[in-house]
Amino acid sequence: MKFPNGYGSISKSKKKVRKKYNVRAPEVLIYDKKQNRVRVSRPSLGYYETYGEALAALEEYNSKKEFYKNQNITFAELYERWSSGKFQYVGQRSVETYEYAFKLSAPLHKKKISKIHLSDLQNVVDSCGKNYPTLKILKVLYKQMFEFAYMHDIVDKNFAVWVDILRYKKRNPNKMKRERFSKEKVAEAWEKVENKGDMTVLMLLYTGVRVGELLNLKKEHVHIDENYFEVVQSKTENGIREVPICDKIMPFFKEWYYDESNRSEYLIFDQRGQHIKYMEYRCIYYNPFITKLDIDLTPHCCRHTFISMMAEKNISQTIIKKIVGHSGAMTLTERVYTHFNVQELLDAVNQL
Repeated sequence: MKFPNGYGSISKSKKKVRKKYNVRAPEVLIYDKKQNRVRVSRPSLGYYETYGEALAALEEYNSKKEFYKNQNITFAELYERWSSGKFQYVGQRSVETYEYAFKLSAPLHKKKISKIHLSDLQNVVDSCGKNYPTLKILKVLYKQMFEFAYMHDIVDKNFAVWVDILRYKKRNPNKMKRERFSKEKVAEAWEKVENKGDMTVLMLLYTGVRVGELLNLKKEHVHIDENYFEVVQSKTENGIREVPICDKIMPFFKEWYYDESNRSEYLIFDQRGQHIKYMEYRCIYYNPFITKLDIDLTPHCCRHTFISMMAEKNISQTIIKKIVGHSGAMTLTERVYTHFNVQELLDAVNQL
């Protein structure tokens, strides 16, 4: 049977297989990342045992396409329809990434998708102030949403393919500021600790760990009696290490470690007793405490503050690098011939 242009097709396989009938959607333009070009694709909609089943599937596809086409939907509505299918096949981290990109696209949310052009997408990219990795996420979202819209005849072309993010590849507007807590603010932090969430900021300030290392720390890797914990997950291989817990913050570690209100395997957890992610940590624990101190510093500034405080106590740079996991910055002699036990590291941090 010959179908109208743009309707799709049904083909029969000559192989001895149970589902012989392949239903394909009409042609769509997709971006081939490997070849760095736009090419034509005809996505398969599924395989069926009988021609009747295949025809029914193709008719259902086109009826849905007509539904979409007749709806003057907004960017936000398209996102809901696209994501309802997409999110069934991706992991939770990917879902969170797409949701973050969608939030960054707030200027587009109420616009009719049929009225959105390349300039609108480019304006979001140009004005959001994010770095290159984040802009790549934005472009991926736009390409997939507009490919979905193109397949359903909502738009005539996938504008997102031509969104330019390469101009930002070498520029990082969110480059991490290497600022530190002043001595006065560190002292004030001790005075204003009121709850377990507040304690985590002091735990960062006096261990020098990356915030992700603390949030991924499991209780099985915390050795309360020996005054140290093991970092077994880190952004670098050199970050795998043993970190001393100084006497000042040991009560905070015990408060979290012996908390019987939940059975989380992680030392730090959210208000539901579950593993806490970075953005959630900032919202419910870190930011409220920083607000009390009337400063605007990121969690990474705690790490920089620790390094500065150790240097001010004339602690060996080799010991500091060992504690914070900067082995890559060590000299060959430091890496190969210098070894410290936990007690030596503990003696160093107890000078703070």
